[in-house]
Amino acid sequence: MTNRLLRRSWRKPELPHNDEFPVDAPKARVLRALGKLGFEIVREREHIALARNNADGTQTPLTIPNHAKLKSSTLRGICTQSGLSRDEFLKAYEKS
Repeated sequence: MTNRLLRRSWRKPELPHNDEFPVDAPKARVLRALGKLGFEIVREREHIALARNNADGTQTPLTIPNHAKLKSSTLRGICTQSGLSRDEFLKAYEKS
């Protein structure tokens, strides 16, 4: 059992592909990407509240944690909560 664990530690960490979320995304870059997608900051405290005005007159609210770096699982949740596709978010993230 110990040998198996040691062998795993010798493996190189896998790098994310271009179609995957970044592992530790800087908060400022995520906010720039969301800004390009139409979201505006409403308030910033422990969490950051954002909103996007839709063409039909409705608003899409979004809340993200106010951390220096955001994990990939958090980015998936942000996309789910905001109704964005992964590709749509990643294109804006790469441009920001």
